[in-house]
Amino acid sequence: MAKAALTLPNGTVVQIEGTVEEVQALLSHYGSAAVSTPTSASGEGAAARPKRRSKAASKAEPRVEGKSTGTTPNLAEIVNLAKTCDEAEAVETQILDRTSVVDRTLLPLYIVHEHLDNRFGLTSGEVSRITTDLGVPVSQPNASTALSGTASKYVIGDKVRKKGQPVRYKLSRRGLKYVKAVIGGKSDENTN
Repeated sequence: MAKAALTLPNGTVVQIEGTVEEVQALLSHYGSAAVSTPTSASGEGAAARPKRRSKAASKAEPRVEGKSTGTTPNLAEIVNLAKTCDEAEAVETQILDRTSVVDRTLLPLYIVHEHLDNRFGLTSGEVSRITTDLGVPVSQPNASTALSGTASKYVIGDKVRKKGQPVRYKLSRRGLKYVKAVIGGKSDENTN
């Protein structure tokens, strides 16, 4: 019987035992770069002891920047969409060039709703990072206050607010109507 240790791309170590042909077939299937040397059952050769993963390697991998893949927001993609969408000029003049914290806070939620199929909600911290990248920073406490106060009639949270627990907000139907009116340059009194 032959034995081998195989380290998969995600870091999992697999011990293989079988005939030489079976072990070689598995090793060739998974690639020989991540494989320890096979040994026979008679003890010829030293079986490579699987490496222990360091604490740093066992932590969750950081999210790779690129396309949003479902429920995790890609903040850079949201910023780029805000700058390059068809409404970019109107967004700049009607929201970014003005001082309304509520409008600036609702803008990232609007971008997610309109251009990313409303796939995920945003926390107040994520809204703050997006507005900072857009050049009109709204601090995290101010975004949180706006989302739970003045802008609460325009958003839907995924859970009840509790201290220390992030709430993911999405734009409501009423909020969508409001932001579209603001981008269109209409007065807020006509949208309520």
